[in-house]
Amino acid sequence: MPPSSRAAVGATQLDRALGDWQRPGAGPAYRTLAGGLRTLVLDGRVPVETRLPAERELSAALGVSRTTVAAAYELLRTEGFLSSRRGAGSWTALPIGRAMPVAGISPHAAGSGDVIDLGIAAMAAPEPWLSRAMAAAVAELPAWTSTHGDFPAGLTVLRQAVADRYTARGLPTGPEQIMITTGASGAFSLLMRQVLNPAERAAVESPSFANALQALRYAGGRAVPVPLLDDGWDLEAWARTLRDAAPRLAYLIPDFHNPTGLLMSEDERRALVAAARSTGTLLVSDETTVDLCLDPELAARMPRPLAAFDHGGTVVTLGSAGKTFWGGLRIGWIRATPELIRRLAGDRASLDVSSPVVEQLAVRHLLAPDMLPEVLAHQRDRVRTQRDALVEAVQEFLPGWTFRIPQGGLSLWVRTAAGVSGSALATTAERHGVWVGSGPRFGVDGVLERFVRLPYALPPEVTREAVRRLAAAAASLTGAPPVPTPAPEVTLL
Repeated sequence: MPPSSRAAVGATQLDRALGDWQRPGAGPAYRTLAGGLRTLVLDGRVPVETRLPAERELSAALGVSRTTVAAAYELLRTEGFLSSRRGAGSWTALPIGRAMPVAGISPHAAGSGDVIDLGIAAMAAPEPWLSRAMAAAVAELPAWTSTHGDFPAGLTVLRQAVADRYTARGLPTGPEQIMITTGASGAFSLLMRQVLNPAERAAVESPSFANALQALRYAGGRAVPVPLLDDGWDLEAWARTLRDAAPRLAYLIPDFHNPTGLLMSEDERRALVAAARSTGTLLVSDETTVDLCLDPELAARMPRPLAAFDHGGTVVTLGSAGKTFWGGLRIGWIRATPELIRRLAGDRASLDVSSPVVEQLAVRHLLAPDMLPEVLAHQRDRVRTQRDALVEAVQEFLPGWTFRIPQGGLSLWVRTAAGVSGSALATTAERHGVWVGSGPRFGVDGVLERFVRLPYALPPEVTREAVRRLAAAAASLTGAPPVPTPAPEVTLL
């Protein structure tokens, strides 16, 4: 049966996506067209199970004969990239047996031999501020030890601090709208248990955060990908998907998107919330990287939170101390309506009961007005230096790879040179002493093969050595000589 959970792609839209596909000397037109369509599928720009235009419609848009389009479709069917049924049309597919992405934490813990880990986009703790916050938390712990220690919605003092932070960002919030969780991942998993039933659809960006996609799979949800454009969100595609696929919820990362680093504008936020409200779709906004703005001018005029454009419970917001401060704190939060917060707190007993008290108190101190500006300035300066070092290294050692320089976040989303598969590169790179997340980990259907995510979360000298090793791995795949450079002495964490 043809799929019904995803939207169609129009002939005009497909023409724009294909670009200048009729290159002189590229061979028969039908093979070139098939190659262009195949690339769109593998890069995730046309999701799997998307209905393609009819042959006559596409031939008119492309200015080629219907025979050319028919032959291209037939070649894609033979290769397994297209499925068709008489009277139902044709829709994109992947060849049977193609490996699906598997998300997860890098297998290389810090200090594990000579492997440089580019699999985790998270930094070391900001010192001395973290230690100061922990010391202050321990000092005030006696005020809490006379209680049972279980606070399913979180400590009121931290809920108030998080609410105040939202209010300062242009989203008036009270503590009754905040629930403290075990990291943003715990927040997302708890939310999925409450609002998503097995087999219900969830719209996601493509690419998206790998661990969130995995959580959706564990929850039994059916992810419906909506490809990101090079410069932002395709609002037409989002409106079409919300209308045609009728997803129960949509998961988005509007602030320095992981992995692309894109930032959603206020106009895009307003339009997206309006589209979701019209279809009854719950928007889940992941703000874990919102504080990592690396452009000082932009930091002073950041877009308001997605929920600032909502007036009826359409948006639920997830936040975390992990990227801003330190992942080891394992403190996150949910901002939602008071009613949903009460339901989530009541459901939490069967998951993890509550979050650690000392860590909650420490995060409260880190969010305090006398500490937060210093910590943010330190973190942003550090990340900016690390980003610039990674950009310079990729441009030097991998000149054929392309990317946009993000204004924030913790990673580059890099398109590899021709002939370099992200999955093959990840396997080969480990033998060269570097672990990297390949593109398919960040997609739904095993696509995005020509991409890798490169975090800039390590010191510059370690990052440079990691890219040098990555270049050697890429060269071993293509047979090209790597850019010559001596291997520096690097002390790994």
